[in-house]
Amino acid sequence: MANIPTPHIGAQYGEIADTVIMAGDPLRAKFMAEHFLTEAKEFNHVRGMLGYTGYHQGHRISVMGHGMGIPSIAIYTYELYNFYGVKTIIRVGSTGSLREDLHIGDLVIAQGACTDSNYAAHFELPGTYAPIADFSLLAHAVEACERLGYRYKVGNVLSSDVFYAEDKHYDRWINMGVLAVEMEAAALYMNAARAGKRALMIGTVSDHIITGEETTAEERQTTFTKMMDVAFDIALASEK
Repeated sequence: MANIPTPHIGAQYGEIADTVIMAGDPLRAKFMAEHFLTEAKEFNHVRGMLGYTGYHQGHRISVMGHGMGIPSIAIYTYELYNFYGVKTIIRVGSTGSLREDLHIGDLVIAQGACTDSNYAAHFELPGTYAPIADFSLLAHAVEACERLGYRYKVGNVLSSDVFYAEDKHYDRWINMGVLAVEMEAAALYMNAARAGKRALMIGTVSDHIITGEETTAEERQTTFTKMMDVAFDIALASEK
């Protein structure tokens, strides 16, 4: 195809599976390839954004990094959906809890994604767009968490453009029932909607905005496997 390889993904058409599990940290993608896939083959290392395709319980699945923030995930998911024919993207990542009953290690399934980003503006919509997950993926994630006995909550997250903000106004988001803050889900959901594809974000609480609890970078990279269990469970269902 004329559009590939893209400026950011060096794969040929057909080297990426219909379902891709993505993580902000490319080393987390490498971890998933090593621990969840067999016969994993690298399809991308452009800009160090690692991507692999292999097999999980006999089904072909890809994993890939997407970088930090809305601009980065927007580029990679746009290319995957529109140039490589990917049908489903599941993001797994760390998130900061905005609720006292959401603790370190708990899972957050993003039903919707609020944002302080202006990303939706380029779609030139005549109003405010509400980015939401694919319901079938969300329902399967809930079923998997119940079956596996994982603590989780479903609801709205905040996809923020700013990590070091002068005033984060988290109290206002808390007042509106937002569960947690991360930096990518809104763009993922918008790109999926525009492409007519499917998307879901599953986060693991890595730090707590209210209590100040936090984890190390190494813990975030290698120990947040429950969200991966759920993501691969969903991916298997998507491929059947």
